[in-house]
Amino acid sequence: MRQIGEFVAGLACALFTGAAVYISLVEHPARMECGVDIAATEFLPSYRRATVMQATLAALGLLSSTAAWVAGATFWLIGGVVLGAVIPFTLIVILPTNKPLLSPTPDRPSAQTV
Repeated sequence: MRQIGEFVAGLACALFTGAAVYISLVEHPARMECGVDIAATEFLPSYRRATVMQATLAALGLLSSTAAWVAGATFWLIGGVVLGAVIPFTLIVILPTNKPLLSPTPDRPSAQTV
């Protein structure tokens, strides 16, 4: 049980990190090169899909690292809590920033969109 929990937690963390790096270094710069109108239009479906994927991976990492910790692994709970902390951080800090971008008719040419 411990090894399965450790494996799943490590895999979830690696996939979460890979997705975050890809979004930051590849997808977002490419989106911004297309101009504000296209970037704002593409942001909504991209954000929805990324939210589902990354929230699932964060929750899976938290749960599996907790299971590994319960099974006797030492420090795995700390990593799981750090990964799971992404969920409340996103809801409290990031979501209010993204709400205007997620509205159906954002003021696309405004300075807030850029």
